[in-house]
Amino acid sequence: MTESRSSAAAEHTADVVILGAGPAGLVLANLLRAGGVDCVVLERADRAHLAARARAGFLAANTVRVLERHGLAEGLRLRGREHASCEFRTEDGRFRLDYGGLGRQEPHTVYPQQDLVTDLLTRYLADGGRVCFGTEALAVQDADSTRPTVTARTADGRPVTWRARYVAGCDGRHGAARRSLPPGAVRRYHRDHQVSWLGLLAEAPPSLDAVGYAVHERGFAGHMARTSEVTRYYLQCERGSSADAWPEERIWDELAIRLRSADYGPLHQGPIIQRTVVDLESDVLEPLCHGALFLAGDAASLLSPSAAKGANLAVLEAELLADALIDALRHGDYAGLAHYSARCLAHIWRAQEFSHWMIRLLHTAPEAHEAASFDNSLRRSRLASLRTSRSQQDWFAEQYVGV
Repeated sequence: MTESRSSAAAEHTADVVILGAGPAGLVLANLLRAGGVDCVVLERADRAHLAARARAGFLAANTVRVLERHGLAEGLRLRGREHASCEFRTEDGRFRLDYGGLGRQEPHTVYPQQDLVTDLLTRYLADGGRVCFGTEALAVQDADSTRPTVTARTADGRPVTWRARYVAGCDGRHGAARRSLPPGAVRRYHRDHQVSWLGLLAEAPPSLDAVGYAVHERGFAGHMARTSEVTRYYLQCERGSSADAWPEERIWDELAIRLRSADYGPLHQGPIIQRTVVDLESDVLEPLCHGALFLAGDAASLLSPSAAKGANLAVLEAELLADALIDALRHGDYAGLAHYSARCLAHIWRAQEFSHWMIRLLHTAPEAHEAASFDNSLRRSRLASLRTSRSQQDWFAEQYVGV
């Protein structure tokens, strides 16, 4: 079933109802389907929107292994590109860090998230999986019972109810899963880093053969290849800025200044096909469950994009949750569900720590900040250590590639 066919106030059942058709939800759905567990995915967007929704594109080696282990890596193996270097450009010059060749570390695979989602969705539907597109989950009720329910609404306004044994909230930080947690059920840890980025997709070939991180007095700039014809850029901007306030000429001028094109070569330019403002925040819930409701992906934790960990954590969590649900539903073994939250949080907090370190590495403190000169000197010292210290480089490589 690829579209919801429910009538007004219709009621449906599944062993597991999955909210959200992002990487976490679709990896989970594929694994549950392969494990003989009846599940359904509720997704508010239509299929065309999912295929066009550009997000992250850096997959760690362990993420690739998870996908390969379950037969879900055919597309990324055909079209993904290995990436093992990053370049830092600062007021003290530039240096290259070939992290894929340090110690036992491995490269990233660059594969746009919308392509991964398309692959996962195609595979799931081909295997008979159920997805209700255009169906917005509104609330999860009775999560502390043995038969939780999900109330939802179709695109034409019809109410739908799904009854389940378990509900997997993979619908992001603003989704129904988080909204349905009762007061006091979980503890929320939140950090606003007071940094905003203008995220850009340019229809232009990459200008570097590495990930580019530019630290500049005017603000951070980042360069990340997506395909041979599309490049992701980031520009630090003032909090509250509007993406529409940045015309293309201004964008390319600012990227050239911060990436120091006058010193290191011009950028390949092309139409800006997407722009959005991202406020860098960190967010974690503990525990990642309440009764029969379990959280994964951005519903479980939110990281800044500085460390490229979000999609990788989502895939890892989906595999852990799938194994635990299969054990519970097929074999009556509930140990995996009991330990799911603790196992995920160990990885989440490690990723959060590195993300926080990267934020401090890449951004200059504003001059109005009382300790600006001290903080900026610390930042330059961190970059100098990363440039010259092999032990610091090994640590960076392990954190950068690992989950």
